[in-house]
Amino acid sequence: QVQLVESGGGLVQAGGSLRLSCAASGSVFSINAMGWYRQAPGKQRDLVATFTSGGTTNYADSVKGRFTIARDNAKNTVFLQMNSLKPEDTAVYYCFADLHTIPTSRSLYWGQGTQVTVSS
Repeated sequence: QVQLVESGGGLVQAGGSLRLSCAASGSVFSINAMGWYRQAPGKQRDLVATFTSGGTTNYADSVKGRFTIARDNAKNTVFLQMNSLKPEDTAVYYCFADLHTIPTSRSLYWGQGTQVTVSS
């Protein structure tokens, strides 16, 4: 069994910063990718940023230059540093992990979500 535990959401004024963390625990054999999606009320869940096992990062156009994703491989943890936050960044942020629990078993796991609210 694998769990993703998120932390770091909250309320911040526009222009401010927040740092999200997501730690994968349990039966983790290897991680292919970790990252973040977000979902605003009444909207679909959209990709924010990803970090692959090869070290490749990918960002949504709307966050490029403001958000930075980083990973601590030893702790199976991914971070999202969010700077210059805007009201339109307000959403529930979900961590995901594409991983193997054993070499022949690959699955996608999701965190419980953490609320980020940016006031204008």
